[in-house]
Amino acid sequence: MDNYGKSALAAPIQMAPDFRGNESSLVSALKTLLFFTILMVTLPIGLYFASKAYIFEGFLQMSNTDSYFYAAIVAVLAVHVVLALFVYVAWNEGSPQKRKEGKHD
Repeated sequence: MDNYGKSALAAPIQMAPDFRGNESSLVSALKTLLFFTILMVTLPIGLYFASKAYIFEGFLQMSNTDSYFYAAIVAVLAVHVVLALFVYVAWNEGSPQKRKEGKHD
């Protein structure tokens, strides 16, 4: 048992990876996240009230309860569009760098 304890103490210590070179990519990711967070809050709410007042009640002359229902559908669709755009942007973030690294082979 003494040999096991000595070999464990003699093992090299691994240092944490250095992420200082990725500060610009971190700032870019945070800006993207902030942009889509603001878009996720404002776009569905804005579209809900705008479509209810101007499209469904104003232009189409729908009743108050019907316009609530259809405006909610517009807001849900807006949420799905924003989420899809966020996934697309997040998926492709940093891709050109990886493509350039892959061409060195």
